[in-house]
Amino acid sequence: MKGSLKWTALAAALLPGLVLAASWWNNDWKYRKEISFDLSPTGADVAATPQDVPILIRLSLANFSYFNDTKPDGADFRVVAGDDKTPLKFHFEKYDPQDQMALLWVRVPQITGGSKTEKIYAYYGDTDAPTAADAPGTYDASQVLVLPFSDTGTPADLTAYKNNPTASTAVLTPASLIGGGAKFAGKESITVPASPSLRLMPNQGLTASAWVRIPQTQQSTILALSDQGKELAVGIDGDNVVARAAFGGAPVIVKAPAAISLNDWHHVAVTAAAGKLTLYVDGVPVGSAPVTLAEIGGNFTIGAENNARFLTGDVDEVEVSKVARSADWIKASARGQGMDANLVVYGADGQKEASGQASYFGVIAKNLTLDGWVVIGICMGMLVIAMLIMIFKAFFLSRVEKGNARFLRKFELLVGDPTLLDQPSKNGAEDAEMAEASESVAGAPTMSEVNSGKHEFGASTLYRLYHSGVRELNKRVAGSTVGAQHASGLSPQSIDAIRAAMDASMTRLQQTLSSNMVLLTIAISGGPFLGLLGTVVGVMITFAAIAIAGDVNVNAIAPGIAAALAATIAGLAVAIPALFGYNWLNSRIKNISADNRVFVDEFVTRVAEQHS
Repeated sequence: MKGSLKWTALAAALLPGLVLAASWWNNDWKYRKEISFDLSPTGADVAATPQDVPILIRLSLANFSYFNDTKPDGADFRVVAGDDKTPLKFHFEKYDPQDQMALLWVRVPQITGGSKTEKIYAYYGDTDAPTAADAPGTYDASQVLVLPFSDTGTPADLTAYKNNPTASTAVLTPASLIGGGAKFAGKESITVPASPSLRLMPNQGLTASAWVRIPQTQQSTILALSDQGKELAVGIDGDNVVARAAFGGAPVIVKAPAAISLNDWHHVAVTAAAGKLTLYVDGVPVGSAPVTLAEIGGNFTIGAENNARFLTGDVDEVEVSKVARSADWIKASARGQGMDANLVVYGADGQKEASGQASYFGVIAKNLTLDGWVVIGICMGMLVIAMLIMIFKAFFLSRVEKGNARFLRKFELLVGDPTLLDQPSKNGAEDAEMAEASESVAGAPTMSEVNSGKHEFGASTLYRLYHSGVRELNKRVAGSTVGAQHASGLSPQSIDAIRAAMDASMTRLQQTLSSNMVLLTIAISGGPFLGLLGTVVGVMITFAAIAIAGDVNVNAIAPGIAAALAATIAGLAVAIPALFGYNWLNSRIKNISADNRVFVDEFVTRVAEQHS
């Protein structure tokens, strides 16, 4: 029962590794990458559960080395939720396999605040897959404007509302915070005309945000929605971010208490909700003020306001929602877009086996070379031999220990003649003590029983030593029963001869106890060296194959290296259990040997006392 429990526990420990990649969304896709989100206090520090947040995933050589396994335009990408069943909406703002970088936007239905367990999977590697990118679907129905500035010419809105700018004098730059950006030099602006969707409704509110980098202090406007004297804007006052709202009365101004650093990117956002104007900098609310909202449905401008307050600096990723987003939604959005974003955590890449079951062990077995299989076969043979030795040796030592315990119980009852256990039972004892000892002792076994171990004391080593000593004693008191020789003396030379005979028997017993233990030491020391040999040869073959093929990408190297390391694992799999088993068995053998030495001294002393 205990053995089965041990094997069950071992299987439970190994099972997660064997089925690590068993779940797979679609067998047509060969690879996938795990991506998780950290909203814990050590990550993005988002406490609530924001929903439908567009998250930016930056793929580069630092976290993704498999651009060569995808289609040139990334059309084979699919993004699936953590249940590995639900497809998610996504699109690429940029996909460049030559420079090995990509900007992937994913609409995440829900992110659990305060945790670091949410995950999604990006699948790739199906050469026949058509594109499934859906830029409008990446944003929910409340998102009415998204300008990424990635295209040349006039920027285009990515949402389904198509609130495209009609006028733009800003210079679009290919390299910005997120892909391309818009540069303003104090006289440029971008205008999005009024539309039914791009307007502030008092019962819904509004959210506007952008990434901005300013090189100097200034009085300027970043974003503004204005119409006939009413406005909602966010801008720069010196080196502080400010939000302004005017709905026919005195304007309401919220100014960030701390200045922003120049020449650094900052996320700025403003929300107008029922009765409140809130300003955010880098995802954190920095001020608010009460406000009475009114409907605004005019033009939306970037970089200026009514041809005044022109911006000097860079702008990227302008977003407008026709609702007031929550503070955690804005924080998750900001923490997931910046270069130092700590929201996104990039996990491991998995591979789907051709058989339809994704298994890392299958990849290793597939790439093992002949020499690796030979080494692993030898190691497995050594493991089988070592396990058999440990099992049979453990059973044998248990029999010896039980036999010794039974013998010692009988031997300790002897009073007077110490040889009674090796004689037929005496029915006519000379005194009461001898009679009491005789009644508790069974008849002595025959010599064939002693040799075969089929007697009362089984495989007891103490009884074999005892039998050897009694036999030598009988040789020296021949002519009468030993029990009658109380008065006959033994010379010191005879006592030494008896001890020498018992020592010889003890040495042979020690050899029997330690038999085959040397095979365990060979497994302990030789297993790792054999495994190392297999690994070194496997690595040599892998690099030689790479040199011949001229292919130096990670996919060409990793499988061969992983397969080569399997030989080392096999060697350790032999050495580790053999080491534990050897030490355990050796400690038991030492205890039995110590009992043997103590018994020889005790028996010889009692014989010398009996025949002094």
